[in-house]
Order: sequence, then C-alpha cells, then structure tokens
Amino acid sequence: MIFNFRIVSDEVDNFKREIEIDATATFLDLKKAICASVGYDATQMSSFFLCDRNWEKEKEITFEDMGVEDDRDIWLMDESVLADFIEDEGQKLLYVFDYITERMFFLEMTKLVTGKSLKDPLCTLSLGTPPPETIDLDEFDARVDAKAAAAIADPDLDEDFYGSSEFNPDEFDAQGFDEINFNE
Repeated sequence: MIFNFRIVSDEVDNFKREIEIDATATFLDLKKAICASVGYDATQMSSFFLCDRNWEKEKEITFEDMGVEDDRDIWLMDESVLADFIEDEGQKLLYVFDYITERMFFLEMTKLVTGKSLKDPLCTLSLGTPPPETIDLDEFDARVDAKAAAAIADPDLDEDFYGSSEFNPDEFDAQGFDEINFNE
C-alpha cells in the first residue's frame, strides 16, 4: 500500500510538495523524504503530530526521546510504522521542524493506493521555495510584531469586538454563581 502526502507551509505562498511512500515505512523514512525534498538537515530534532480534522494535535511521534517524564506515551520515528497510525485518506499531520519558533509543515494523506508497494519514498511534486529551515530570532520577533500590528490596525477588531475596556463590578452578578450546582 502506498500513501501520498501533500505538504504545505503557512509561511510561503505557492509552496507544495507531494511525497509517495510505502505504508510499511517509518515516520523517520517520511522525515528523511520531506527533508530531502526541501533541502533540510534530517538529523535535527523534530516531531510529527497526528491531528484531528481541525488540526488539533493528538499524538506526537518524535525523533528522539527527550526523557520528559509525564503520563503521555512516547512514540519514536524510527520505531513507528506509518500504517500503524494512518488509516484513512484525509488524515492530517503536522511536521514541526523548528521547535524554538514552532515552525511546521502541514501534511495531509491525500491518496491511498492499495495493491502496490514502493521501495523508496518519492517526491512526485515540488512547487515553490520552502521556508528557511531556521530563522533568526530577531526576524521571527519582527514577523510576530508585524502580525500583531496588522491585527490591531484591522478595522473589524475595534473595542466592541473585544468588549469594553472598562470593568464595572456592579455589572458582575456573582450571586448567580452561588446557585449553580457544579456537581450534577
């Protein structure tokens, strides 16, 4: 079985890659194929996140176990087979390639080809220039500031959008909370 992944970036317009990869390949194989298609260093720390339809992160498959102690399961790229995690067309994933600034690619498994196999991953579509693998933190801060300034300048986001900037304690009905039974 072969999976076809479409890869896009929210940083660069007209950037797209498509990767075909065998379903028995690992996430590490997919990482290497993505990195080869965009010219990134495949030895850098990164993670895939399986997402729901709204791009909310559900499971993380990481390049290396960082030894963080919490209750979550740890899946490593070199041990995790694609077919064990991806079953349906439309499955969404994030590939975080820059942890410091949370930069990522958005992936979607667009096509599942049954009855065929593929020895090595293949980049079948390469459009546009990828975003740089790393970004200067001053440049990143400038981008964040520019986005914030644009949001402030947006005429649709006036004080009525956010509500009044003045707090009047007389308008707050704390007594209503006493009547709510949260244990029901």
